[in-house]
Amino acid sequence: MLTLGACGGGGSGGTGTSGSGTTMAAAPVITQEPADATVTAGSIATFAVTATGSGLRYQWSRNGTAIAGAMSASYSTPSTTAADSGESFTVIVTNALGSKTSTAALLTVTPAESTPANDVLTYHNDNQRTGQYLAETVLTPSNVKQSSFGVRHLLAVDGKIDAQPLALSAYSIGSTAHNIVYVATEHDSVYAFDSDSGATLWKVSLVGSAETPSDNRGCFQVTPEIGITATPVIDRTAGSLFVVAMSKDTAGNYHQRLHALNLATGAELAHSPVEIIASVSGTGAPATVGGRIVFDAARYEERSALLLSQGTIYTSWSSHCDAENYTGWIVAYAESSLQQSAVFNDEPSGSQNGEQGEASFWNANSGPSADANGNIYAMSANGVFDVTLTADGFPTGNDYGNSIIKLSTPTNGTLNVLDYFTMYNTVAESDGDIDLASGGLMLLPDQLDSSGAKRHLAVGAGKDRNIYLVDRDSLGKFNTASDDNAYQPLLDAFPASSPACTSGAPAGVYGAPVYFEGTVYYSASGDVIRAFKLAAAKMPSQPSLQSSATYCYPGAPLSISANGTQNAILWAVQNSTNQAVLHAYDAATLAELYNSAQAGTRDQIGPGSKFTPPTIANGKVLVGTQADTSAGGKNYLAIFGSL
Repeated sequence: MLTLGACGGGGSGGTGTSGSGTTMAAAPVITQEPADATVTAGSIATFAVTATGSGLRYQWSRNGTAIAGAMSASYSTPSTTAADSGESFTVIVTNALGSKTSTAALLTVTPAESTPANDVLTYHNDNQRTGQYLAETVLTPSNVKQSSFGVRHLLAVDGKIDAQPLALSAYSIGSTAHNIVYVATEHDSVYAFDSDSGATLWKVSLVGSAETPSDNRGCFQVTPEIGITATPVIDRTAGSLFVVAMSKDTAGNYHQRLHALNLATGAELAHSPVEIIASVSGTGAPATVGGRIVFDAARYEERSALLLSQGTIYTSWSSHCDAENYTGWIVAYAESSLQQSAVFNDEPSGSQNGEQGEASFWNANSGPSADANGNIYAMSANGVFDVTLTADGFPTGNDYGNSIIKLSTPTNGTLNVLDYFTMYNTVAESDGDIDLASGGLMLLPDQLDSSGAKRHLAVGAGKDRNIYLVDRDSLGKFNTASDDNAYQPLLDAFPASSPACTSGAPAGVYGAPVYFEGTVYYSASGDVIRAFKLAAAKMPSQPSLQSSATYCYPGAPLSISANGTQNAILWAVQNSTNQAVLHAYDAATLAELYNSAQAGTRDQIGPGSKFTPPTIANGKVLVGTQADTSAGGKNYLAIFGSL
């Protein structure tokens, strides 16, 4: 929400005083007029007035017509459209002694930033992380089948692919337009391939002089080396790709750097790269110097996808396995200059049951989300949550373990917590390593509830096997009795174990959901894929549809393709130590259309990367793999398409 003007003056208004301190009544005086507002289409504009006087009342008008219910010192419009541009807003401030009409404030609505519909510029396709690609005109439920669909190219790369491939349509390099796929590897390389021909357009290495990719830091989760784990983000208009790379120098020092690369050449852009350096005031984590918690490049890994929103790049950080002690960071940078613009730490003062910090941002390689107003949403892992709250319901020590967190845009170098949700038994869940941030958060398109009111919702799930549907306008905060502070909790939405999977494999969600036409799709560990069809802005207690196949740990990374509202296909990658299998389902029925094991060895691609969803673009399905080291195999980008 863009706030302009100053907020002030409550319903009771202000009063004047005499020199002796006796309160005297006063007619309204406007001390700050409402300011003009410029917003992008789809955003909300807020106008505010500051006034003095006793017993003040307010009435806002639009183009001279009173707005029903707009009777406070500020007024926020509904989501704006281009037709609203040029409208004027005034407010009359009254009390028993008189009235005062403000000057008119002008609303200007600019077009929303547009992106070619057939580009994939970020993890799960958009900043809401819906996972839907709605410009697919080639692949349909009728032609995605073993006889006519399969592997077109296996493109060898120099390291494991953990980041989701990104794609541009008809992007010019020199005088030639290409459909391009961008691939980042754990060997600290970035490739640009022509997705039609399979030709290498360019390749760059992001390790510094006399450096190598990092070792695995004693953690099995990203191994044998750590380079680029998080999905990059692209700004097509600016011609930039932003990516974080980890490396190690000959002196044993570790580095985390944010790079900005030219989309056409891979060359470093101005100001690039920058070293990730951060600190916050606090006492709750290691590497505390002079009352400040200091970011340690060796201790942290950026697994969560990068986010680009309103000119700001957001990076978010987790540890290597559970190597104590660590905490959760979100570090923001200005896109244009790569200057650090804000730092947020979610555990600045916490310690609980002998442990400090934790609460990092794992998110199964999903990233923070953003709404149309630039508010940022993230899910933190198990860690300290201060159950003692302030008068307005926030944790007293600003510790937000195991929570869904809503953050402001960068303000004075910080990201302020605007709201949050955590479950009633959050402390017990954190103590048991049962946390939200094993999964990813998704912001839903607007939903209408049973009264016709528009709801702005988000959905997240993690290891506790519950789904939490929350209202982004009021996340719910914390209470000690139940999870009813969530807009809608779905308890035990996923099974505790599966007889089809290895005994002892963890249950819960270790991936991100996807959305299409009112349906939320989840693939939990050891479970079938479940589709929940929303009705009146609520999810059903039982899935509307489910797949016949079961997906063992960690479940299947998911994506959706469709041509607008037609020909929707749900794509899933079944990972294994030998061969990943790409599955395609009719999204309307969850009947299987194709899987890459059907054609024998023809469509084999090697082991998959457990959290990496397939990318669909321009009639192709792009799947990242890792080497089968026991068989001397290679790492590949597999490109599926019509044969």
